[in-house]
Amino acid sequence: MAEIKVPELAESITEGTIAQWVKKVGDRVEKGEFIVELETDKVNAEIISEEEGVLTQILAEEGDTVLVGQTIAVVEAGEGTAPAPKAEEVKEAPKTETPKAEAAPAPVEEVSGERVVASPAARKLAREKGIDLAAISPVDPQGRVRVQDVAAHGSKPAPQAVTPAPVATSGPMVFTPAGQSDRVTVEKMTRRRQTIAKRLLEVKQSTAMLTTFNEIDMTNIMALRKRKQEQFVKENDIKLGFMSIFTKAVVAALKKYPYVNAQIAGDEIHLNNFYDVGIAVSTEEGLVVPVIRDADRKNFAQIERDIKDLAGKARDKKLGLNDMAGGSFTITNGGVFGSLMSTPIMNGTQPGILGMHSIVQRPIAVNGEIEIRPMMYVALSYDHRIIDGKDSVSFLKMVKDLIENPEDLLLNS
Repeated sequence: MAEIKVPELAESITEGTIAQWVKKVGDRVEKGEFIVELETDKVNAEIISEEEGVLTQILAEEGDTVLVGQTIAVVEAGEGTAPAPKAEEVKEAPKTETPKAEAAPAPVEEVSGERVVASPAARKLAREKGIDLAAISPVDPQGRVRVQDVAAHGSKPAPQAVTPAPVATSGPMVFTPAGQSDRVTVEKMTRRRQTIAKRLLEVKQSTAMLTTFNEIDMTNIMALRKRKQEQFVKENDIKLGFMSIFTKAVVAALKKYPYVNAQIAGDEIHLNNFYDVGIAVSTEEGLVVPVIRDADRKNFAQIERDIKDLAGKARDKKLGLNDMAGGSFTITNGGVFGSLMSTPIMNGTQPGILGMHSIVQRPIAVNGEIEIRPMMYVALSYDHRIIDGKDSVSFLKMVKDLIENPEDLLLNS
């Protein structure tokens, strides 16, 4: 018999949430096979079996919070030919209480005599909502009902007595029309979303965050990119994008203004002598910030490859802890979603973040004449405790000047 335990993933991670069981009780399991997906604050981790055999017990349901070192399943020798006990049969002792007459359970099992295959979490949710599992159409090709299937099912909970909503005595009041719960869809925050919310709030509360703005005339850099794109792709097998250009401009500006690349540690200021630049990537589960290591030592093509690889890993939920650890400065590009201007929130203990935005054709004055130019607003949010206004404005102005004058950018690379 082998116990499947939650492994140690990183020093800062002590718990996680069971996201999905890819094996069910009674299934054959090979050594090294992926059997359960664990969602942590930072990444999703695949937990494997160290032994081959049959999965005989599942001790934590999908949606449960589990601790590092906790046993969540048991694998025993065998071929998986005989049905194994269900998880709830292993976990729950027989109840001895006499059921109350007025507390008859809602129908949640099929009446045909054949048991519906469903995850424990799905059964629990179905019981709470009074939904017949047999009436649910699962998306799993093997017919297993999961939590998402129950949540998406159109059945409504049994009518409940209308009671007056309690009056909040503190904090914001949330108004939900009594007796009209169908007008509100309640969705539980994922562990990752909870972590994002918590950390962003911590940054707002623990720093003296301020934002300065500027605008960049993108004419010259767009013309250069257009002229050199074919040659760049031919030589490097990847396109030249704006993110690598801005990354190189940021690194040059960080070298000139080192406090924008520093952090506060107690009553000390730590000036970083490395340039690990985080690139914010949007995923279905929220924003993640993988890091381009030693961006100062890489050329445009190497940075473009790093960005492509990290973005792909983020979308496929394959980012590791090392991909996101550290980082001395962050760049985020809301322009890909159409943002014209914003005040980005800093990432963790970093002292600054650069926000890029949409490129928009606007009339501007050039040598006393009005011309239509492709313009981008940029924003630098920074911690005023460590960065003075002069440095922050000068830093952003240098980024602007380097983008508007590509020759200078090449000389600083």
